[in-house]
Amino acid sequence: MKQLSIALFAFILFTSCGSIKKTETAINQGSYDQAINISVEQLVDGKNSKRNQEYIPLLEQAYKKAVAQDQVALKRGQLDPNPAALESIYECYLRMEKRQNKIRPLLPLKLQKENREASFTFQDYNAKIIDSRTTLSDYLLSTSTAMLATANTLESRNVYDDLKYLDKINPNFKDTRVLLQKALEKGTHYILVDLDNQSEKVLPKRLEEELLKFSTYGINVPWTQFHNKKIYSLVYDYDLDIIIDGIFISPEQVAQKELIKEKQIKDGFIYEYDSNNNVKKDSLGNDIKTDKLVTIKANVIQNTQLKEANISAVVQLTDNRTLQIGDRFPVSSNYVFSYIYGAVYGDKRALDDSYLETINPQAVIFPSNEQMIYDTGEDLKTKIKQILNNLNYQ
Repeated sequence: MKQLSIALFAFILFTSCGSIKKTETAINQGSYDQAINISVEQLVDGKNSKRNQEYIPLLEQAYKKAVAQDQVALKRGQLDPNPAALESIYECYLRMEKRQNKIRPLLPLKLQKENREASFTFQDYNAKIIDSRTTLSDYLLSTSTAMLATANTLESRNVYDDLKYLDKINPNFKDTRVLLQKALEKGTHYILVDLDNQSEKVLPKRLEEELLKFSTYGINVPWTQFHNKKIYSLVYDYDLDIIIDGIFISPEQVAQKELIKEKQIKDGFIYEYDSNNNVKKDSLGNDIKTDKLVTIKANVIQNTQLKEANISAVVQLTDNRTLQIGDRFPVSSNYVFSYIYGAVYGDKRALDDSYLETINPQAVIFPSNEQMIYDTGEDLKTKIKQILNNLNYQ
């Protein structure tokens, strides 16, 4: 028990020394907020603990240097005529307020060796945060309004990001939500999807609906909307055509084969005899016996029902701005129906259990051609999804 306590103390001491070293290194590298975070984390667990005393002067030092660094950044930002500096000014005030709020709950912090309380200079930044946020919000709103008037698709997405940031720092500020919707619409690619069956075979209605129901695809393509019904008030950037150019269904087949299975099994035992025809004994005086092995056989008549369907298609993307086909991807899906039934003649013990599980007593009805096409189409839908997730929209 004593050894365990010594080991535990040594571990705590080693960990503490390591954290102190990290804090000192962070200060020396100018990573003042990192040093503050390490110190606060340690002091939260025991600000009056003797082993945490070393973090208090480090916290003092890191805080003063962090504030001085931010004051320099603020002055530089306030002198900068570029309105882009407004964001850094606002974020700086927020950072200073957050830093104070992180330390404030720990106060007072007493340095026992120096018999004094740690000193931290706090300010009320609320008014400056609100003023800088308002100035920044007005700038972002006016800039976004001007840019949206002439922005192309990619530029509209950048405007959208700025407006999302604005709505985050100043929710529902003036016309922000209206402009957000406008930027979203201008930054989105609208794609009109059409299904063209050129296979000369009837495509099941429900498969056609499934192939065009893009809400079920789970496609993860940002800034892209797929429509299977045209909205005439929209200008579509692309046409996406799913062209079914071949549907094949094999005849229904039943293949038969006969299998013979053999296995040796134990069927009782026999005694061992010596030259005098007496039963042999082991060292303990027990009769010596050996297993009696017999060979058993089973004949299996196995019938396999088979039916296969294949759909070949092309996914084609046309750029409506240039009227050029941008991408064209051939895709093919296959579905095989297979069912085994049959009969066993002879001793079933000659067959493995797993083999017996595949032998059903009678045939089943083959799936219809329509069902086969539908099942094949489910796999086709998965492959189309993979293609759409990898398409490059410019």
